[in-house]
Amino acid sequence: MVGRQRFRARVEPPIFPIMIDDLYSARILTLAANLPHAGRLPTPDGTGERTAKLCGSRATVDVTLDDQARVAAFAQDVKACALGQAAAGVLGQHVIGASVQDIQDARDAMTAMLKSGGDGPTGRFEDLRLLKQVADYPARHASTLVSLEATLEAMKNALTARTRLAGAA
Repeated sequence: MVGRQRFRARVEPPIFPIMIDDLYSARILTLAANLPHAGRLPTPDGTGERTAKLCGSRATVDVTLDDQARVAAFAQDVKACALGQAAAGVLGQHVIGASVQDIQDARDAMTAMLKSGGDGPTGRFEDLRLLKQVADYPARHASTLVSLEATLEAMKNALTARTRLAGAA
């Protein structure tokens, strides 16, 4: 073929597989696939709901609290990406016996880890550090926080209801 050159496309390696490998490790996918306490409680003391506006990840959490205001029973209905499901999985594994302060501390440490390079949660929720690499993907931050936020709301609603009942008695 005189005068004609054969066109040869230059193929660049895709960026997405690198992101997927970094974000979606086998451990994260396992946590996402095995959500502890999935469902709803028949008679919760409090319910909380949170939705991540950017991606639509949603968590609805029901709790009952013991006499020391710690989680005695817990159920979660989570519709989220694998990262949100993984965070909910860690929460579900360790939430029984947690206080409002425990959940607030975990949420605050998780937020600091994602947004400002913090070390991440310690204690019972230390496994949330598995999601540290999400810090590099701001669009994913909210989905990893919805279950913690919904749990905190459920606990506060339960405490408010308890206070109201005590005042009525």
